[in-house]
Amino acid sequence: MCGNNMSVPLLAEAVTVPGTEKETAAVIFLHGLGESGHGWAESLSEIKLPHIKLICPHAPRIPVTLNGRSVMPAWFDLMGLTPDSQEDETGIKKAAESIKAIIEHEVKNGIPPNRIILGGFSQGGALSLYTALTCQHKLAGVVALSCWLPLHTNFISVSECNKELPILQCHGELDFMIPMKYGCMTACKLKSLGIPHITFKSYAGVQHSSCPQEMQEVKDFIKKHLPRI
Repeated sequence: MCGNNMSVPLLAEAVTVPGTEKETAAVIFLHGLGESGHGWAESLSEIKLPHIKLICPHAPRIPVTLNGRSVMPAWFDLMGLTPDSQEDETGIKKAAESIKAIIEHEVKNGIPPNRIILGGFSQGGALSLYTALTCQHKLAGVVALSCWLPLHTNFISVSECNKELPILQCHGELDFMIPMKYGCMTACKLKSLGIPHITFKSYAGVQHSSCPQEMQEVKDFIKKHLPRI
């Protein structure tokens, strides 16, 4: 079945890297604040398996409070980067719905939700976590890099179908933008929500960025949870 990308706004401009054989799975990966889908599409293409379709959408350009209301690509507004910062609840929920629309599109086009991994870096990782935990489809897993769980203070339950969701969390030990302790706090929060399958990896000497060891962990996670069928 063929769907129209124009019916899903984020897909119309997204960087999509097709599989080199029959596509039986998909990875949807969300970039960080001020970035675009191009950088992560390039990085992930180097580790992508041939039966997997890669989708890297671009965030809309909006004013960001944290950066003096400058307009830049952002999934939602950011007021601060500490656990007690005010959060853009409306924007976070709206962004999550836009990512769920991509998931729905892929499902309608023949890729089952349990063959879809959602992932992201920094703000994109935060949105991927929130989206997956509120999604009504059972997903294959989440890759959450250098990020946190949005709306954590009033996050009291996970969608029933994703309570067994495998989550790979990765964080640089020298991350000064989103300190690793926030990643650890997120892992603890996820466990308190009853999610048992959380893998937390940290990397010495790495700041708010990725590294080859992390990318290998991501590749292994994708290979495990989206095997060729």
